[in-house]
Amino acid sequence: MKMINPRILLSILSLAGICGTSLAIHTAYARSGAAISLSNHVGARASSSGLPRRSAAEAGARWVWQNPLPQGNTLYGASFTDTNTGTATGDNGTIVRTTDGGNSWVIQSSGTTNTLYGVSFTDVNHGTAVGTSGTVVRTTNGGNTWSSQTSGTSNGLLAVSFTDTNTGTAVGENGTIVRTIDGGNTWVSQTSGTPNNLTAVSFTDANNGTVVSWDGIILRTTDGGANWVRQTSGTKNILYGVLFTDANNGTAVGFGGTIVRTTDGGSNWVSQTSGTKSSLYSVSFTDANNGTAVGSDGTIVRTTNGGTTWITQTSGTTSTLIAVSFTDANNGTAVGLVGTTLRTTDGGNNWVSQSSAVTTNSLEDVSFTDANNGTAVGDDGTVLRTTNGGNIWINQASGTTNTLLGVSFTDGNNGTAVGDFGTILRTTDGGNNWGPQVSGTEVDLWGVSFTDANNGTAVGFDFSTVTGVILRTTDGGSAWTSQSSGASSPLVGVSFTDANTGTVVGGAGIILRTTDGGNNWIPQASGTESDLLRVSFTDTNNGTAVGQVGTILRTTDGGSHWGPQQSGTTELLAGVSFTDADHGIVVGVLGIILRTTDGGKNWVSETSGTGYDLSRVSLNTAVGFGGTILRRELTPRATPTPRPIPTPRPRPTPPR
Repeated sequence: MKMINPRILLSILSLAGICGTSLAIHTAYARSGAAISLSNHVGARASSSGLPRRSAAEAGARWVWQNPLPQGNTLYGASFTDTNTGTATGDNGTIVRTTDGGNSWVIQSSGTTNTLYGVSFTDVNHGTAVGTSGTVVRTTNGGNTWSSQTSGTSNGLLAVSFTDTNTGTAVGENGTIVRTIDGGNTWVSQTSGTPNNLTAVSFTDANNGTVVSWDGIILRTTDGGANWVRQTSGTKNILYGVLFTDANNGTAVGFGGTIVRTTDGGSNWVSQTSGTKSSLYSVSFTDANNGTAVGSDGTIVRTTNGGTTWITQTSGTTSTLIAVSFTDANNGTAVGLVGTTLRTTDGGNNWVSQSSAVTTNSLEDVSFTDANNGTAVGDDGTVLRTTNGGNIWINQASGTTNTLLGVSFTDGNNGTAVGDFGTILRTTDGGNNWGPQVSGTEVDLWGVSFTDANNGTAVGFDFSTVTGVILRTTDGGSAWTSQSSGASSPLVGVSFTDANTGTVVGGAGIILRTTDGGNNWIPQASGTESDLLRVSFTDTNNGTAVGQVGTILRTTDGGSHWGPQQSGTTELLAGVSFTDADHGIVVGVLGIILRTTDGGKNWVSETSGTGYDLSRVSLNTAVGFGGTILRRELTPRATPTPRPIPTPRPRPTPPR
């Protein structure tokens, strides 16, 4: 769910902005009740927006990940069939595949934007993934193509286990169990005997299987699921993962470091000491002795004696790990939040990151001055810079930990960023050095627009006086002067086309216009009471504003008249960028990207490849939750090699 920051409560200030939101990323619907959360100014949500997802307009055009790499969607499932060949699944229908032990990963088309929580391959070609709303997709060619199957349920499916190409079982919400013996052509419902969500399943052959759930529930079948019998686990904790290596030997893991073990097919389950209080979400054994479990805060524990002792290993990450798959005692892969992927070839003595992120802090704004030079800003004072169109992004030292909400560059060198508590930062050397400026206020500043190195305007809101704030500089920020807005709503977006002519938008559909550098701000009739978050003008006449409930407004006469356009969505639109009067891009929550080539007469939905909230867009680069950076490219290219960078900074909240 989304929670609006108290600074911008709609009931008080009429601004339901994308800034200040928070989302609990759920592992299998909170892996059946336990939420793993990342709180950031840009919320991430994994559900579908309901928009018709269409391919990019030009042949070959698509949106590709630039950060994190190889992609940033959270991964919930992993299945390796040999040392080299494996598949991981996750948010927004994500499927990634490797055939070289994870040295490179290829994003595959699943045909769905539903989250895929579980995946099971029986050989390099045959695999099945399951997810929300009863989603089942199947491949018989290693993922080159995935086909949708009818599961017969609308309940979310959280895990799946196949023992051969034909025989498999999927489990999920509300005690759902479905079974196939023909490779998924037909799925038949089975009776679990519990209404609880079933979180994991492990079969060793067509007959013998085990399912785990809330409250320490363990269910067992020896007849392919015709009958499921409850076993005594000895714990009331939620169990998230289970793995059997044969009909007798199995291990289940769960909340608070819980590990239970059986050597007699579950007739008796014995508690083991994991050595951690971190929740464990997945476990993988390759024989009766060698096993690995992973969990919150990058936790990895390892046993070589069937769990008599568990040893903590160094993962090198604080990101929550949600799934793990080993093919032998030495070779294994773990995946988790924001695409985190780790690999070991020595039984976990050393874990190597196969994913990278220059930051996992949410990005709130981005400004490109040409195809190559761009800057993104965000949470905790994050500033990222590229000079090659995003092939490489580097961290810059901002000198602040305040969240930066807006940024504007006028050329490759001169730029200004604004943010929380009246923060204004300035660079004249492309961000090699950022220096603070005196804003004269402590209110949050949400947007900024410069037309040249000297003339700029920043906007925000003063809560104490319930007044829209406008600050103006004509000397590159050496001095900032307050201007009278006459507004009692938050001012969020601003766009100037020259030193004199500019437009400001904000709460309750407010639009203000100046033609004299802000000496006078004149209200314009927007025709809406929806909050407006951003505005983009390409000249004095042509401009577009976006906001709540899919609102897109357009003017061709400098705002004398604003008219609504059909966006095709009722979701929040948070960013807009036009390169000329006709060509523009809009981004919003749930990974929404819309594009027009006719000034907004027609808006076409493009596939972003993520369900994360996107906060802003500049030219053809969009940014958002979890450090997401996406770039629209006309000619597809190979996924860039992950960068060796320091460990990401997200701080997952352990499930309850």
